Amino acid sequence: MASSIVFKSFTGLRHSSQEHPKVLHSHTNPISSFSYRRFRITASKSSPKLQNRNLRVAVIGGGPAGGAAAETLAKGGIETYLIERKLDNCKPCGGAIPLCMVGEFDLPLDIIDRRVTKMKMISPSNVAVDIGRTLKPHEYIGMVRREVLDAYLRERASTNGAKVINGLFLKMDIPKKGSENINSPYVLHYTEYDGKKGGTGERKTLEVDVVIGADGANSRVAKSIDAGDYDYAIAFQERIKIPSDKMVYYENLAEMYVGDDVSPDFYGWVFPKCDHVAVGTGTVTHKGDIKKFQLATRNRARDKILGGKIIRVEAHPIPEHPRPRRLSGRVALVGDAAGYVTKCSGEGIYFAAKSGRMCAEAIVEGSGNGKRMVDESDLRKYLEKWDKTYWPTYKVLDVLQKVFYRSNPAREAFVEMCADEYVQKMTFDSYLYKRVVPGNPLEDLKLAVNTIGSLVRANALRREMDKLSA
Repeated sequence: MASSIVFKSFTGLRHSSQEHPKVLHSHTNPISSFSYRRFRITASKSSPKLQNRNLRVAVIGGGPAGGAAAETLAKGGIETYLIERKLDNCKPCGGAIPLCMVGEFDLPLDIIDRRVTKMKMISPSNVAVDIGRTLKPHEYIGMVRREVLDAYLRERASTNGAKVINGLFLKMDIPKKGSENINSPYVLHYTEYDGKKGGTGERKTLEVDVVIGADGANSRVAKSIDAGDYDYAIAFQERIKIPSDKMVYYENLAEMYVGDDVSPDFYGWVFPKCDHVAVGTGTVTHKGDIKKFQLATRNRARDKILGGKIIRVEAHPIPEHPRPRRLSGRVALVGDAAGYVTKCSGEGIYFAAKSGRMCAEAIVEGSGNGKRMVDESDLRKYLEKWDKTYWPTYKVLDVLQKVFYRSNPAREAFVEMCADEYVQKMTFDSYLYKRVVPGNPLEDLKLAVNTIGSLVRANALRREMDKLSA
């Protein structure tokens, strides 16, 4: 594969003034302060040293989790294979990424369609609250297209030595139990599509030492290790090309709609892309009504997208919580396959890429840069680190969703709370930099009182509405 990707470059709503498409390289972000880290080698001396070869790892799935994992593995001396069926995949995803991801993953600014600095949170009664007043001049939420971001990360992995295979993973043969088979390979069965066999592809096998399942919510790798099921949401999204004069409104602004009409347990969104908007919604509890919720989301935004033309329709399952099992032997799950999507916000891109990198780092360190075999204890270090770092975030957002998404009055209270500047600052700081931000005790107390007040008013409103409907 070539060492660069050609994408159409945009500056806000305008095409770049360059006459030719801009070529993206893996180190073109001038503000990046993060570089690839050299790992401290921790491979156990008791781990068998590999003879005449390096550790072989297959990454199944080429989204942010798979791309980040494959790049880290290849840089760390691992013989790396990345298998992805849809190299032009357009997952139905809002496409929002936190500012820290741009620097941490050294993303070129060219792949960011929009820098959102304003958001509108719109309540069931269409009360709109402007969010973003606390952002600093250099801060923004990046909006990307998944087909662009995913392709870039895969290409960068390939440039660093990973072999990218256009193929469909079918199943894997797991080594039999017993000490004599402890280091036996996993045999992967897949269909490769190289253009030579037409649309049918060619059945092939691949022997590897470790498997990383980054193949999404319907993960076949997860099924292979009996990882268990989880609740999932259906996300439905339409990409809509709207008139240029209306696109000006969304130049640096995103909208989030809440209400029973758009989703009984999530939210609807209008997020800006390079030359169109993505309009979508999701639900766990009423999957059969997803198209009705999508129509309601479009209707809520009707005046602002009037005259638009739907250019793409997308739908995909989104996990609601981590799987019961995320690791078995030398097989680990990352990203959506592991269930790493936050409740309340539905964020998954950063956590997918981060989990893929964390898992790969554990393998590189445990194998001494690919020179020794690894076992389950090496991969378990990734899970321990992940849970310690991010489990509190998932629990807090789970509680917020249960409290504020349970009824329209509660959603009204949620939107009212979002008008508070202190809430906005704490929320944005935590989102943009993925760290727990220490609060001001006095402001925290005020926030608690205001939150209780909002919920009391919401419950009172709910009782009155129940009386009217009785």
